[in-house]
Amino acid sequence: MKVTVCIGSSCHLKGSRQVVEQLQHLIGMNDLKDSVELGGTFCMGKCQQGVCVSVDDKCFSVTPETVGEFFRTEILEKLT
Repeated sequence: MKVTVCIGSSCHLKGSRQVVEQLQHLIGMNDLKDSVELGGTFCMGKCQQGVCVSVDDKCFSVTPETVGEFFRTEILEKLT
């Protein structure tokens, strides 16, 4: 599974660094390093939607406050 987080200026201001850090922690905690490829990219063109995160090319709006639920529903449930 490929997970890409926008780290462009707008998403950075909305907390993309915290989203990346939390996803790294959750991936490690759930022993998914071999199953999830986490990467970053610059502007995904959806700046008004918050931190843009794509999972296998499907785009989501995530905040540091919602990253846990996002991880459970869009990553963990689909891999287990």
